[in-house]
Amino acid sequence: MATNAEIAAKLLRDAASFFRHVAEQNDPIREQMNSNAKAYEVVAELVEADPNAAFDIPPER
Repeated sequence: MATNAEIAAKLLRDAASFFRHVAEQNDPIREQMNSNAKAYEVVAELVEADPNAAFDIPPER
């Protein structure tokens, strides 16, 4: 049985794949889509490495 963290990481990687496919087909937004994909991959790695980790996010102004 998969853990919630494993499922979350898979969903994040699937989203990254989606963004990469969009990037391949849309040159005007390629850079942004590849950036989105990288962000999702990094978060997937963080979730897998330490599912209970926390970090402070400054409040928005």
